[in-house]
Amino acid sequence: MSNLPVIVGFGGINPAGRSSVHHAYHRMVIDSLDAPTRDRTFASLAALMQQLDSCTDEARQFMLEHTLIRRLETNLFDADAIHLHKRAALKGTSSRPVRFTTRRYDLPDNIPASWQIKTNDDASVEVTIPGDLDVLFNDTRCSRVLAAGQLPTNFEPEKLYQSRNHPRGLQLTVYAASDMLNSLGISWDEVKKRVPADQISVYASSAMGQLDANGSGGLLQAGLIGKRVSSKNLPLGLAEMTADFVNAYILGNVGTTGANIGACATFLYNLRQGIQDIRSGKFRAVLVGASEAPLTPDVIEGYRTMGALAEDEALKKIDGVTQGESDHRRACRPFAENCGFTLSEASQFIVLFDDELALELGANIYGAVADVLINADGFKKSIPGPGIGNYIAVGKSMGVVRAILGEESLKHRSYVQAHGTSTPQNRITESRIFNELAKSFGLTQWPVAAIKAYVGHSLACASADQLIASIGVWHQSIIPGILTSTAVADDVHQSHLDFILQHREIDAEAMDSVFINSKGFGGNNATAAILAPHVVNRMLTKKHGRNKLKQHRRKNETVREKIAAYDDAMLAGENSVIYNFGVGVIEGEALGITAEQISIPGQKINISLTPDNPYEDMTD
Repeated sequence: MSNLPVIVGFGGINPAGRSSVHHAYHRMVIDSLDAPTRDRTFASLAALMQQLDSCTDEARQFMLEHTLIRRLETNLFDADAIHLHKRAALKGTSSRPVRFTTRRYDLPDNIPASWQIKTNDDASVEVTIPGDLDVLFNDTRCSRVLAAGQLPTNFEPEKLYQSRNHPRGLQLTVYAASDMLNSLGISWDEVKKRVPADQISVYASSAMGQLDANGSGGLLQAGLIGKRVSSKNLPLGLAEMTADFVNAYILGNVGTTGANIGACATFLYNLRQGIQDIRSGKFRAVLVGASEAPLTPDVIEGYRTMGALAEDEALKKIDGVTQGESDHRRACRPFAENCGFTLSEASQFIVLFDDELALELGANIYGAVADVLINADGFKKSIPGPGIGNYIAVGKSMGVVRAILGEESLKHRSYVQAHGTSTPQNRITESRIFNELAKSFGLTQWPVAAIKAYVGHSLACASADQLIASIGVWHQSIIPGILTSTAVADDVHQSHLDFILQHREIDAEAMDSVFINSKGFGGNNATAAILAPHVVNRMLTKKHGRNKLKQHRRKNETVREKIAAYDDAMLAGENSVIYNFGVGVIEGEALGITAEQISIPGQKINISLTPDNPYEDMTD
């Protein structure tokens, strides 16, 4: 029988807050929550944002204003005074040469032949240049993009562990993976007692690598700004470090690992690897994640010059504002009159078990991944331009749900978490894809949501943000509305669609599936079909029987208690970040090696070296 990839845990951080126990999702729908849930949401934000009191009106207003999309704050960089160098040429003549005084130490190592050097009494030197001198003046500029999806104000991941100048994306990785493991409600040691080390896999990456000064940004800029390259710049700048840090410093994993990159569909690319592992039966536990920290002046300017980001002047033009600033909170407006997407930072991780392991350990069941479909665009006019691949990915994922749950479930008990970037091109192309396929499959009013309206576009992590918000919908029975979009734009295709512009309360058990859609630069299209927890429970009952499910429910009580205890500790301000630098290192000499197996100290189950012959029908 096939193995079902069950979602048993999740955690992370994005502009809405901490993901575990649905806190980030609750921030999106906070006005629709009951008082106790709202209080815990504020308490979670207060712990992140170093607010001493989460109950006062003043504190709560601060937390509301300093989460989600908002004006760029100065903790990352000053958007009103971005440092740069401006080139200039100082003109000299034979009668009036260019002349300046400096320290000999500050002279270039290779002094041009035309320079005349005179040493002064104070050990300085006077330089005379008869011709021209090219110089770089220190200068500043204002960013034309002033809105971003920033992590909650005062959240400082680098102070939660010995970060040693790690790039911000890796700091977020350490926090997010720790949050995921701590909120699992099951000790990872307990997992390792039941799963051989080579049957655990980790797939995670960023899309762009680590581009701040501690990563590739520092590597490429150092020589141009008079600094030296650090020994950490190059290795820590690699995109696969997201997975490597989890393996080396959080799990101590020796199983399969990988870092798939697919632009904005990166998380779904990694998720596909994870579910294939579990379906194959060769792996029983998989961690899938993504991290992205692209809020640097250079990255923002790069996307802006492509015409991809919402600039302040364009936002004001849409709103008819002639003075003052644009409405930064509403910078991202999926499927409405819009002018570009809003860049964001985030890190998210999920845990997948095969269905038998999930039942055996009493794990929480948040849903299951039916499939992830990936299709390229074919021939393209331009790399960033959309193509036909997303039609195929969305259509095949709809076909998967129809095959598993039936036509009526697809038609009346499914919805879409759209890529929904807030660009004029996306609102037309993505809506046409959904509309045409809904028409072809016989759907009349297919609900469409788009959470980038709240948290922006975190690139590699975007589909993970969508997935974790969708898990929250089944918990709280509220689909977040596209509140920043007051009306659907005239050029959006919607004859068979129902764009959710306001929060919508639903019967969670009447929503069987959600489609997580992602469209990336270069033709990287992916769509995940996610099955609801009540559907998964029904499937597991059919496969394993009612008695096995009853046993699971009894074990799950303890798991839920542990999750609640972790959440209480986090609300109280406890630091639970896991970072095992240099801890538990095992050298090769400590392994027990035979021709049949390898034993690892501390691992209860040995690794077998006697697999079945996969080509038995082709060999003697």
